[in-house]
Amino acid sequence: MATRKLYGCVNSTSTLRALASLYEHEVEFEFFPVDLKNTEVQNTQTFLSLNPFGEEPAFQDGELILFESRAIMRCVFHAYPKPGKEHVYIAPKLQGMAAAWIDVEDHHFNPPASKLVTELVEKPKQGLTPDEAVVGEARSELAVVLDVYEQRLKETSSGFLGGDKFTSADVTHTPNLHYLMGTPLRELFETRPLLNSWCKELLARPSWAKVVDLVNKHTWVSNIIE
Repeated sequence: MATRKLYGCVNSTSTLRALASLYEHEVEFEFFPVDLKNTEVQNTQTFLSLNPFGEEPAFQDGELILFESRAIMRCVFHAYPKPGKEHVYIAPKLQGMAAAWIDVEDHHFNPPASKLVTELVEKPKQGLTPDEAVVGEARSELAVVLDVYEQRLKETSSGFLGGDKFTSADVTHTPNLHYLMGTPLRELFETRPLLNSWCKELLARPSWAKVVDLVNKHTWVSNIIE
């Protein structure tokens, strides 16, 4: 079997989403950390052949090359199902609902969540002061989204967004949740009981523990692409 490879940045939520998908399905792969702050790496012909936009992550599975983390996630969930514990639906209408909540994450949850991660996690790491105006606006936007999520979790009664079981609609949220729950904004989740239980469930999964362990073991490597 051809070796599967994932190229990405260990402090990127996009790469973490792809990693969580691979670990969730116990897919064997090699991880290659890439420092895209190094423009020499980003613009090499080898890396551009993996992702023509020079972004991460990029996933290689034999002759298949995929970029965009949600596309990688969807592919892994369908290509490597766990017998008896499939995280996708065969019925088109049920899978359509799960797919809808992946898009909700992309278009409604991720924009304010990403801004908050940048302001409250990344900037302090760099010795920079968060922009309180940006934080306030993004916090308000996220609160509206989380109210919808709380209602959705009440409707499914499963504790998961995509339907009556754990799916990629849940996994796709995990990277941003991981960072946000380490900030004062965790109270947005803790004050919504169903949402709080959902967060705890996702962050306690063994697959996510493996992602965190991998991130802790890696440092930037600037010459991984030759």
